[in-house]
Amino acid sequence: MATELSSKMRAYLAEIVRLLDRQPQQTGHVGSSQLSEALDISPPAVNRMVNRLHDLGLLRHKPYQGIAITEAGRVVALKHIRRQRIAEVFLVQAMDISWLDVHAEAQRLSDGLSDKVVARMEQMTGAPRTCPHGEPIPAADGTLPQQSDVPLAQLKHAARIRISRVMTRESDRLAYIEALGLLPGQPCELIHVAPFDGPMQLKLEREFRIIGHSLARLIRVHVEDS
Repeated sequence: MATELSSKMRAYLAEIVRLLDRQPQQTGHVGSSQLSEALDISPPAVNRMVNRLHDLGLLRHKPYQGIAITEAGRVVALKHIRRQRIAEVFLVQAMDISWLDVHAEAQRLSDGLSDKVVARMEQMTGAPRTCPHGEPIPAADGTLPQQSDVPLAQLKHAARIRISRVMTRESDRLAYIEALGLLPGQPCELIHVAPFDGPMQLKLEREFRIIGHSLARLIRVHVEDS
């Protein structure tokens, strides 16, 4: 089944998995309008593709409930995401392309790569476990371990944390996050959380940062043991 799919079909499935992963509350469904906006494709075109993927047993789509991905569809999506994230690591490490721009480049590159080339790129980059944005790289069989990180915006109290990943690919937002020093792997301390989704104060070594709730929603963290 998977070998019969076009690159566009795989891209749809991959985007659904990414949207599900970004949900603050895991509902298991995404809306057609969300998918249309994420892919920058018209709603009628999205609906046609969703119906095709539904007929192939890769999606479930019920009116007023949204789009859910089947286990078979998830495997296809994660294999597609794996190729893209390995390509991202290769472009950053081997070609010195900035993490600000690498996502779009990797999307274009990965569509034409064979499994053999992807495996070689993985080997050359030291079998990375995450992409440059901190996102986990799925295994070759299309599996991905359960992630234990949480959106920074969900934290309500002071805590020692470590940035795990950044959930945006917009270059201007990435540049701002980079300027703040909130990069994947960075340890820091959450000092204060203002009520009613107000600003959050962070401490990075001896420096302080104040960020808004909308930015905090794009940053995932591990809460360190006290």
